[in-house]
Formats: sequence, structure tokens, C-alpha cells
Amino acid sequence: MVKRVAADSAAAVKPVDTKAEKLTVIKGKQISFNTFSGKAKTKLDMSGNSNDVTLNIRIQKDKKIWVSVTAIAGIEVARALITPDSILLINRLQSVYVRKPFSYVNKFAGKQINYKTLESLLIGNAIPELLSEDAEFISAGGNTTLTGNLNDVIYKLILGPDMKATQTNLGNQSAAQTLQVTNSAFIQATNRIMPSEIDMASVVKDKKIQVNLHYTKADFDQPLDYPFSIPSRYQPAD
Repeated sequence: MVKRVAADSAAAVKPVDTKAEKLTVIKGKQISFNTFSGKAKTKLDMSGNSNDVTLNIRIQKDKKIWVSVTAIAGIEVARALITPDSILLINRLQSVYVRKPFSYVNKFAGKQINYKTLESLLIGNAIPELLSEDAEFISAGGNTTLTGNLNDVIYKLILGPDMKATQTNLGNQSAAQTLQVTNSAFIQATNRIMPSEIDMASVVKDKKIQVNLHYTKADFDQPLDYPFSIPSRYQPAD
């Protein structure tokens, strides 16, 4: 069950002085959960090839992300199971599967993306590695901005008055990699506040991916299954 809320409906966070205190407040405002399930109308654009699909997403925190991709009439066209170490993907239209280490994602989303990054972005949390005392903090107009350099990745994280992430920018100029994420239209889901619209745009050299998620359903800490099997007739993709 979701309920739309105003982005500034949460009470303003009491001012604090030190970076450590600020980080404690920010971390405390991120969504804490054990499981997540969501249904999102989604536009996927991969280097100009655009498709409108529905993603059913299930997450077991720190362990796995399960995604079912459905097209017109609710027909499943693909299913994925992502863990901190691996990626499994089955393409039902072509009867093929892909089995890769998690690092395979970095070809399309840059080296700055790891499992926890992906998990955080899918529910609208701030990327954990950016919440560092090495960051520069700027407060203006009710927003808090963190900027810095993380392993050659220049980052900018913007948090609203309620310390929820509203925009994340990552860039590595030497590697020709950028990632921009915008969170908006915040809703209430199982007593938690999260964005219902998450827009991601990634560029890695000549590869461009844009994902526009619009959650129509979201729940936390419900019992979930993560069914995944590769049919015997499926062949490994080239």
C-alpha cells in the first residue's frame, strides 16, 4: 500500500554542528528494511533502443535482488537474480541465459556501481559510500549537499530538508563514466517514505542507459519468494 506525501511533509531536521553528527542524522533518515517488493512502470532506453515494461522487484537486503520484466499483457520477457557476487539473467523471448560475475554490471553502469549501490538506488536511499566525513557539506535553501572524490569518482549528493536523497551525480572523466539519479514524487510505503519516481541515466563511453521507474506498488518487510531457474532447453548467450 502506498500513499503519496509531500516532499517537505517531514519535520525539519534539528540543526547539528559536526560532520559526524550530520552523518548520524542522515544515516538515520535512510530507509531501514529487511525485504522490499515493488512494482514499477518503467521506460528502458539502451543506446536509443527504448521499451516500456513493468518491473516487479524484490530485495532481500544485502543478499539478493530479484527482477521480473513483463511487457504487454503481463507476459514475462526476462528475469534476473542479482547477488553481491553474480548476475543471472534469462531471456524468455530468445530462450537464452546469461551467467556473469557482478562486475559485468560495470560495463554498462561504471565501476562506481556495486551491489549495495544498486540496492540503495532502487529504493531511493543515499549511496552508503558517499556518507563520509571526507565529504564537503553545504546547507542552503533547506537542502544539504555533499561533494567529494571517491576513488577517482567525483560525486555530488543532494538531500532534501528531511535528509532523503533527491539527486545523486557520479562522474569519472578519465573513464568517460557518469551516473545521474533523481528521486521525486515521494510516497509512504509500509510506514516508510520513499520516492515513487526514480530516474537513472548512465553513460560508460559509448554505452548509454536510461531507466525511468514509476512505482505503483511498494511494501517493506513482507515474506517473499525469489523463484529462479534456467530451463534445460535454454542456451548460454554469446
